[in-house]
Amino acid sequence: MSDFESRASSGSLTVVARRGERMCLLAMDVTDPGLDFLGFAIEVRSPGAPDASPLRNRIAFDYPAQMVTGLRAFPSTEAPFQTFRWIHFPYDPQLGTYSYRVTMMHGAPGALVRGDSVLVEIALEPVTYDGVLDVGFTRNFASSQAFNDKYGAIAKTLIPTPAKVGLAFAKPATDAYTWLGFEALELLNGVLNEVIADPGMSLDILAYDFNEPDILAKLKQVAARPGALRAIIDDSATHTGAGAAEDTAAAALTGLGVPVRRMNFRRLQHNKVLIARKAGQAVKVLCGSTNFSFRGLYIQANNLLVFSEPGVAGLFAQMFELAFADPEALSHDPFARTWHVVTPTAGPTIKVCFSPHLDGEALSLGPVAGAIDQATSSVLYSVAFLNMDASGPVRQALDRLIGKPLFSYGVVDKAGGLVVKKPDGSDGLVSFAYLKDKAPEPFKTEWGGGGGITLHHKFIVTDFNQPTAKLFTGSSNLAAGGEKENGDHLIQISDSKIATAYAIEALRMFDHLHFRANMNALEAAGKAPEVIKLWKPGDAAPIWWATCYAQGSQKQRDRQMFGS
Repeated sequence: MSDFESRASSGSLTVVARRGERMCLLAMDVTDPGLDFLGFAIEVRSPGAPDASPLRNRIAFDYPAQMVTGLRAFPSTEAPFQTFRWIHFPYDPQLGTYSYRVTMMHGAPGALVRGDSVLVEIALEPVTYDGVLDVGFTRNFASSQAFNDKYGAIAKTLIPTPAKVGLAFAKPATDAYTWLGFEALELLNGVLNEVIADPGMSLDILAYDFNEPDILAKLKQVAARPGALRAIIDDSATHTGAGAAEDTAAAALTGLGVPVRRMNFRRLQHNKVLIARKAGQAVKVLCGSTNFSFRGLYIQANNLLVFSEPGVAGLFAQMFELAFADPEALSHDPFARTWHVVTPTAGPTIKVCFSPHLDGEALSLGPVAGAIDQATSSVLYSVAFLNMDASGPVRQALDRLIGKPLFSYGVVDKAGGLVVKKPDGSDGLVSFAYLKDKAPEPFKTEWGGGGGITLHHKFIVTDFNQPTAKLFTGSSNLAAGGEKENGDHLIQISDSKIATAYAIEALRMFDHLHFRANMNALEAAGKAPEVIKLWKPGDAAPIWWATCYAQGSQKQRDRQMFGS
């Protein structure tokens, strides 16, 4: 057992628990399922809890009329999960060790019999590498059954329309923002509050989208100390004129004496960065894909990284100084024409590359494409706007994945929608809003999350379960044009613990979307979705696990890779 992975076997059952960011991936493999195998019961004992409780299923073998509600009404000891992996996303994450009992369930509905059973334990600690790096994700569940259960009645009151009025938007009194922003919001507020509380600290900010009023309010608190805040804010076409929120934010800060620079390099100032300084020295940096906006924090799938390693913070501080002085100076400076390497005393080696740089493809994107081409086990990715890069090295490497004998799964934008690159290599066009009006029983209709994209990550994980695991992430869209013309950052970390956390985030999103893709495919074929039920003996459909054992299939590869 490591600090991010635990595994155990009993009889024909093997279970692997992997730590994510406040979530756990449970992967099961079975050597001899048997014709009466009906799925897995999963029971969890949370830290401090006296007893274990079964995780609950929305899907059952059948539904009494009053039970077709879409709620998680059915304990998995009675309605087992018919899948070989499950992500447990604790309702209220606790510090400490979670214990999971996974049991094979056999027999028939109403007369289930317990079979092989395994206990695994994993600590879902909130900090990734103490004193070096913490990773946080937004929840990205505004379009979900879980959100509908909790906040469906107030959904349409949470986001300003249009976005440019966000800084004047009166947010309703609700914990929905905390729930949606999740760990990313916690990390963002943590950095801001730390600077506010310490009179010896100052802050530099680089912003792209900027319409969240609570963030502006905290920046004003920092600005109350003369010389404690500087800002670089994008001034590309969508962020200037016609009442743009970014103009409003810049004016508000300038009025408080804050030095504000507006710039777009050659196309966009696309960084989303906070640099905290102590006595003038950079000590902490927040970076990643999350914009300082309503959609960025509360609707989109996004990630933030907070480096407490001064070497990494110092690199971002150097980038800020060059850009603040002159955006052209950054692109021509040797600083933006190399990968910078930081090796902490406790934690993984971190590599950072800043743009714009004139040789974008060769410098920053070459290592990404090379890692994809050299992967031997898996490639998991979510890259917003990849459709806009028809011939860049990353796009070409991802296209080459199709047909390769390894597990690949991804989401990219296409023609205003999303394409799910499914494990079998096929595409599924899908919208997060698909279940808004078309939810099959027992699911309920969902909120579409408003206009705009819903997946905004820019990350690629290769061979997450191998010693060669790599993560590429940051604000970069991983497209050649952006590397040459946008102010951005790209981070490479070779570390299984961090790669696993991003791999679990990838699976969480992709499984969420895959269901919608399947429903969309039914509609395209002119078929109405049927009530979704668990498979049971006697059903006309093939046994639920049969396709997961088809020799050479992607589903078999999925089962074996995650569960062994």
